Amino acid sequence: MNNKNYTKGNQQEGLTPITSNWMHKIMKEPEVVQELFTTYGSPLNILHPDSFAKNCNTFKEVFQQYQVKSQLFYARKANKAKAFVKRAFLENIGVDTASERELEQSLELGGDGDHLVLTSAIKTEKQIRIAIQHQVPIIIDNHDECLLINKLAQELNCKARVGFRLSGFYVDSEKLYSRFGFDIEEIEEYLIKNVGEDKKLNKFNVKGIHFHLDGYSTKQRSEALLQCIQLIKKLNVQGFAFRFIDIGGGILINYLESKAEWLDFDANLKKSLKGEISPITFNNNGLGYWLEDRIVKGERKTYPYYNEINTDKFLDEILAYSDNSGSSIASLLRDHNLEIRIEPGRSLVNQSGITMAKVVHRKKDAKGQWLVGLEMNMSQMMSSSADFMLDPYVMYTDLDEDETENDAVEVYFTGAYCLERDVLLKRKIKLPKLPEINDVVVFVNTAGYMMHFFETQAHLFQLATNLVYKEKSDSIEVTDFEKDSTV
Repeated sequence: MNNKNYTKGNQQEGLTPITSNWMHKIMKEPEVVQELFTTYGSPLNILHPDSFAKNCNTFKEVFQQYQVKSQLFYARKANKAKAFVKRAFLENIGVDTASERELEQSLELGGDGDHLVLTSAIKTEKQIRIAIQHQVPIIIDNHDECLLINKLAQELNCKARVGFRLSGFYVDSEKLYSRFGFDIEEIEEYLIKNVGEDKKLNKFNVKGIHFHLDGYSTKQRSEALLQCIQLIKKLNVQGFAFRFIDIGGGILINYLESKAEWLDFDANLKKSLKGEISPITFNNNGLGYWLEDRIVKGERKTYPYYNEINTDKFLDEILAYSDNSGSSIASLLRDHNLEIRIEPGRSLVNQSGITMAKVVHRKKDAKGQWLVGLEMNMSQMMSSSADFMLDPYVMYTDLDEDETENDAVEVYFTGAYCLERDVLLKRKIKLPKLPEINDVVVFVNTAGYMMHFFETQAHLFQLATNLVYKEKSDSIEVTDFEKDSTV
């Protein structure tokens, strides 16, 4: 972990992230990194499309193993950089767009009706017109969308390629709630009554069914798939000809090297809340847990950062899942000539990005805690998770291998917003020594939902520059990095 240039925080009792060789190549080149900061400012997002391509191939291999028709769509909302869209098309996969600008940009970058899909939660008239004109499939959420899409298709004198989003699946006798989509118990009657050449919705070219489940259960996705297959069997008898079932995203990845570290952190967090050990988070934040009558209650509101069933294994569990007759989902898809589609975001940009920021100041607060201020803000590394649970790396200008325990320091990294809560990591990070001004802190594996999803320009701060790293040789030069435009 250590060399003369950089070290991981929390050498003991930490959360050690899985990393890639390209990340360490960059961290071993402080002069190149400092030159990048001089040119582009802080923070910097470094993107690695080759890792994205590797993830694409991992999913393709699973589909090939099961010999099912398939299509992979990159959920662009996970990261807005154009580099990943370009690479998606090079890898012959599609892109899931969820806004007008995502759709327009993806078309400009080479997307077409067979490699794009529009899944926006709110679909404007302009979005729909663009999709119809380019024959991009539109995933319909509700009756009002149906009416608008049909009306615009009539005006454009063509049919709209559409799929219907469903929800309300039953799993273990429980109906799964979602605010999105048509209820699966009502869609059969709705389609038979309303969709067809002589019906109200006569400008639809119905291609498939779509769902996206909250959470990360392979069983729920499998049961929903089985219910969709049964629905399609009944509808095809009524004259429909469904081509695909799209199961959305939410495919787990594994961020961490050690299950033991993950479990130990959870146990220590509860101990700290009960006062059995000193706080391990800023202001003893429970990350979703709280103490009531000496009992820890609630649940941790973070992404499940350690997962043994992840990526290809996650998809494998779904395709191998069997119905009551013993038929696997894969065999049912083959029998009914159905294509399965997935829309991963996080799992396609896994290991594909890092975020780096410069140290601006160090200070002690009224509690005697070291706060290390970085030239970035919390929105530039933020998701819906209560905290980013990966230990960062620190690139020191001078890190003596003989640093002693007396030099070690526990710190919290803080950001530039004028908010008390702009603490970049809520976890306490132990370092071999206090960083100096202009040292660099590196947060790894941030491409999925961390870089851009909640990024803002409060205080009129500039957005982080996104640089695409293209490995050309064993050495690294500034010219290996190209600016990616996200607008």
